[in-house]
Amino acid sequence: MSRAETPAPRGRDPFAGLPGHPMMWILIGSELLVFGGALIAFSAARIGDPRGFAQAQDHLDRLTGLANLLVLVTSGLFAAFAALAARERRVRATRLHLAAAGALGLLFLAFKGREYAHDLAAGLTIDSGAFFTLYFLITGFHALHVVLGLIILAIVAARPSVLNVETGAAFWHMVDLVWILVFPVIYLVR
Repeated sequence: MSRAETPAPRGRDPFAGLPGHPMMWILIGSELLVFGGALIAFSAARIGDPRGFAQAQDHLDRLTGLANLLVLVTSGLFAAFAALAARERRVRATRLHLAAAGALGLLFLAFKGREYAHDLAAGLTIDSGAFFTLYFLITGFHALHVVLGLIILAIVAARPSVLNVETGAAFWHMVDLVWILVFPVIYLVR
């Protein structure tokens, strides 16, 4: 039996009850701290220049940002379905759900790439002021996590044990959660 299937003695394992490998949860915690710090820095910079940030924010494509939110949340649903299928030992269904989650992750990257291309065509770069410096750093770092998540999902699909799928799904849900936080902070809050 794997660690995910064997109950730990009470009071000994602080990760007991969490799906997936405990080291993934340590990684997720550290990543959430990094993104949280970046969003706090973004918010603090906005307080220092509310007018400049509002004007810069008007250049963003809120509809694409919202579409990406819906895409990632839906991909997270497929990752959850994959974990459920893995627990039920349905390998084909597990792989299909992981493939659907991955395909939606690729769609997210396509939308983000199109958005970046539009920004760059408008002359907006990482050097276009504090808003765009932070915008490109935060959303670019998130996009790198989407790429890493896609790699993890592919590896997990090749070896779809319950532990592997739950570990991969946990990382993918972190990627979803981060965009759920990034979207309103960067695209909506004035």
